[in-house]
Amino acid sequence: MEAKQIKFPRFPELIIHEDDDLIILNKPPHISSLDERTGEGPSIVSMAKKYCATASLCHRLDKETSGVLIIAKNQETYREIAIQLENRNVGKLYHAVVADHAEFNETEVKLPLHTNSKGIAVIDYGRGKEAVTIFHSLKYFGHFTLVGCQPLTGRLHQIRVHLASQNFPIVGDELYGGKKPMLSSVKRKFKTGKWSNEEPMMKRVALHAYQIHFELKGEEKLFTAPYPKDFEVFLKLLEKYDSVD
Repeated sequence: MEAKQIKFPRFPELIIHEDDDLIILNKPPHISSLDERTGEGPSIVSMAKKYCATASLCHRLDKETSGVLIIAKNQETYREIAIQLENRNVGKLYHAVVADHAEFNETEVKLPLHTNSKGIAVIDYGRGKEAVTIFHSLKYFGHFTLVGCQPLTGRLHQIRVHLASQNFPIVGDELYGGKKPMLSSVKRKFKTGKWSNEEPMMKRVALHAYQIHFELKGEEKLFTAPYPKDFEVFLKLLEKYDSVD
């Protein structure tokens, strides 16, 4: 039902960079990377193929996650990037917002992950595959922390589960213990009660794929995806009502 309420953007509006080999996209939230069985709305891959028939998605982001995606326009480029991804030579930086004061200083979390039959990632030392993420606190607010997340592996929901394992689930990530951020929790004299129609400051998992770094044909590539409107507004509200400066 949610997908029908979304105004899907035109594919060219999402492009950060394009050349003969690559399309670098800033994926909006609420759009799947791959086709869904439900068929609700277009996927990034279907939109890409309509734009460029030879397009191939090099990796994916969760439906609710926004941010930078690499799309190859030919098989040579796809293979070169795929090899780098497999060898963990593609640098990824995500930004996430968590509740409370999270002190991370290049903190490495190394916990094996297994995806169960319900599509939920769990820490499993028996069946789990190696998963490593490095966290660094970027900015402290009164009740929240902006965290930089560098996944060294690419497991399903890796950043979300690893943050939850440190007792700092991502804001809005109710699947792994996160809570919706309410303005009334940070703004003084905010009216609540029977007649209040308060909406969360962020209505999805507060996770954004901010930057990606790789090499193509011997040339270093670095791309940054600006925050989407909902993530940007959320941070501005925290700056205004939850600042510690």
